[in-house]
Amino acid sequence: MPELPEVETIVRDLNKTVLGRKIEDVWCDWRKSIKKPGSFSVFSRAIKGERIERIWRRAKNIIFELSGGKILLIHQKMTGHLLYGIWSMQHKAWMPKEKGPLEEPANRFIHLVFYLDNGKQLALSDLRKFAKIELWDKGQFFRSIVFKSWGPEPLEKSFTFKKFKKTLPQRGRIKQVLMNPKVIAGIGNIYADEILWEAKVHPLLQTGRLNNQQLRAIYKAIRKVLQKAIKLGGTSISDFRKLSGEKGNFGETRKAYRRDKEECYRCGATIKRIKIGGRGTCFCPKCQR
Repeated sequence: MPELPEVETIVRDLNKTVLGRKIEDVWCDWRKSIKKPGSFSVFSRAIKGERIERIWRRAKNIIFELSGGKILLIHQKMTGHLLYGIWSMQHKAWMPKEKGPLEEPANRFIHLVFYLDNGKQLALSDLRKFAKIELWDKGQFFRSIVFKSWGPEPLEKSFTFKKFKKTLPQRGRIKQVLMNPKVIAGIGNIYADEILWEAKVHPLLQTGRLNNQQLRAIYKAIRKVLQKAIKLGGTSISDFRKLSGEKGNFGETRKAYRRDKEECYRCGATIKRIKIGGRGTCFCPKCQR
């Protein structure tokens, strides 16, 4: 699933390409993805003619503020990613006009297309079809339980070490706590593994047993790892691709995630894999205590 760095990468590229554009039409062949309103025809009528006035990220969600006082929310879920280009329907499949990364197999599962006023399209490729699209009234959105339930943004200036400590519950394994969106927004399995490796903290440790030095190491690692991942365009060892269809490069630099049975880059021990809360977890049994 795209995590904070992948979603932030998409949002930054969207701001360079579609900000200010008008949505002229929309196509969808998997209408179950339109969660709000439940009807595609209502969604289509409401969004046509809307201009994109602001694009930002909250947690793992892409948020478009539209000219008519509406919010378009897209959560890419497990395998979804937005793409920008020009396609045409050929033999019941969307084919990109130009040769390049948009032709790659990972980018061919297009189930949603927004037609823009510059002749280009914003498309959602989603192999497993779990992505979620919602259209909200702006005021209703900001008052909603959904919006208020997301935890603090770990890269904002307001996310101080003091706030980080106050946010953490006293009970719970640190890996699962980091992945709880109500505690911290945007961290999933990939970056939880990478953060804990960077901080030299064992993923099974209870938060209440972490000392101040360990907590500060985790706090610093959160910011360091996420900022580096954004700089490198996210992780593409699975389905994620950037808006251009290209791969992100953070996967080549990862130290723990999916590196089980390989050598630890820090001490040479063998990276171990266990399950925590049903999720595969990779860590160094020697470095991470």
